[in-house]
Amino acid sequence: MRTSELKDFLDAKVEQYNNPRFIETDPIQIPHLFTKKEDIEIAGFLTATIAWGNRKSIINNAKKLMTMLDNSPYEFVLHHSNKDLERLLPFVHRTFNGDDAIQFIKSLNHIYTKYKGLEDVFSKHCTPDSVQTSISHFKSIFFEIDHLPRTQKHISDPLKNSAAKRINMFLRWMVRPNNTGVDLGIWDKISTAQLSCPLDVHSGNVARKLGILKRKQNDAKALLELDSGLRAFDSNDPVKYDFALFGLGVFEDF
Repeated sequence: MRTSELKDFLDAKVEQYNNPRFIETDPIQIPHLFTKKEDIEIAGFLTATIAWGNRKSIINNAKKLMTMLDNSPYEFVLHHSNKDLERLLPFVHRTFNGDDAIQFIKSLNHIYTKYKGLEDVFSKHCTPDSVQTSISHFKSIFFEIDHLPRTQKHISDPLKNSAAKRINMFLRWMVRPNNTGVDLGIWDKISTAQLSCPLDVHSGNVARKLGILKRKQNDAKALLELDSGLRAFDSNDPVKYDFALFGLGVFEDF
């Protein structure tokens, strides 16, 4: 397939999947439950953090977590008591447990009280065409308070060769405009041109079959290669092709 044909094919798939029907089976439905900016971004961040495995299980467990936060995640993060945190102990999603959830609430409190919130932290160290260095700095800030060493594994570091799929997905949710009712578009300090595709087994396999990606591992080097290919199709919004790659992989078994 020629480059122009491939772009047309992917653009058509973006249009096919980037619509409100996508939300019905996707974890992005969780931040869509909220209207306040801070509630949306905290709900989105926590949901993206546990977004691996069966999508139905991800959605159900994210809903349980929001209930544990009184369906007011920002209020809970700012004003929780130690007794409130104990309510989170029974939570579990795969290897993310109640102790991890409590640590996340404490670290989020640190970010909102000392650094003015998630958007300010993520936008501070971006380069003109990448957020990957910023993700690494975010992890450092997130864990600069006393923390459980085991919880560090739940936030990836691109500077240690991770593709950081879940954080890149979260950033797509926050940054891309809400033009089609899917992404939330509540942040304006990061541009869509800086975003990277959430690289997972589905998007990676489809990208390889289409010849956009050659590297076999889904790591930071593969993400850089994929980003380069997608920016050739649309330098202003390369991450929109996540809808095409993911949709082809999950819904069409491409």
